Amino acid sequence: MHGIRNLHTTRGWVGFFVVAALLLVAVPVLNALPETSPLHVPDWLIPLAGKFCCYALVALAMDLIWGYTGILSLGHGVYFALGGYAMGMYLMRSMAGEGVYRSELPDFMVFLNWKELPWFWHGFEYFPFALLMALAVPGLLAFVFGWFAFRSRIKGVYFSIITQAMTFALMLLFFRNETGFGGNNGLTDFKRLLGFTLSEPSVRVALYWLTALVLLGVYLLARAIVRSRAGRVLTAIRDAESRVMFCGYEPLYYKLAIWTLSAVLCGLAGALYVPQVGIINPSELAPAQSIEMAVWVAVGGRGTLVGAVIGAASVNGLKSVFTAVAPEFWLYALGGLFVLVTLFLPEGLTGLFRRLRRTRAAEARA
Repeated sequence: MHGIRNLHTTRGWVGFFVVAALLLVAVPVLNALPETSPLHVPDWLIPLAGKFCCYALVALAMDLIWGYTGILSLGHGVYFALGGYAMGMYLMRSMAGEGVYRSELPDFMVFLNWKELPWFWHGFEYFPFALLMALAVPGLLAFVFGWFAFRSRIKGVYFSIITQAMTFALMLLFFRNETGFGGNNGLTDFKRLLGFTLSEPSVRVALYWLTALVLLGVYLLARAIVRSRAGRVLTAIRDAESRVMFCGYEPLYYKLAIWTLSAVLCGLAGALYVPQVGIINPSELAPAQSIEMAVWVAVGGRGTLVGAVIGAASVNGLKSVFTAVAPEFWLYALGGLFVLVTLFLPEGLTGLFRRLRRTRAAEARA
């Protein structure tokens, strides 16, 4: 039995290093090939791959709270958007005086007749401060929200509805021009990050490489958490929270810690997303976006980590195809995919792969 466990662990690490090599080495190398080469990865695919890595990072955060702890959030788009807005505010401040109006204020503030910079924009001209806010603001909001929700023993569908209401309320707030976040247009037209021009192909490759590296690092962190003693407690909370309390553990602190960590990871994903996509607006706060995040995990397979990454990549790849060919049918396809997975693949794609592997092993033994 010990040998079988070691074999599975070895296979897992081999698979991890293969994926790491593909993400960190293969994509940039193929992009550097001549355009006439059939293996050349075009420049426009680099930010798209980086965006998928950001989504996979969000899916890992969702899997930690839903797949391993049993907390279904339908409002994690809030934390993703807050991280994105923090980075967008830095990018807007970094090009002060270079806009259409040549003002120290962002162009949208000049257009809306703002006379001075709002107090909450101060400090965002410094990258370390903006990065800190991209992590701290989602984490603080999640901590406060989780403290009251978990202390009140709100669970199940009621908790999911509250998270959905939160993201809807913040979406309406950010849509208003007087809040100082660009209204429905949001923040866009970014030019530089730390002095590097964002439109340069080499900068896009570097951002992709950084995002892929962060994704791999977060995967290792999540793997260490779920395999630790705390991870076993989280799984026990998911399966039988009352028994965990009878064993002398306080579920509140475990749930609050993993909930806050997942929000911080989503904020980090949002901060990496904005420079590569070039825009952040209130549509990222739409309830449908948060629901889609849960669909990624469901399609890939809850409680597997690898499944979360696979689900995010496969669903968003399918979305890219549909929005290019038949955008009006994407929501129908997404709904049908979710129903299909719920009825026929309750363990997601990773469960299907495991089932096929067991079938092949049984046939080989026979």
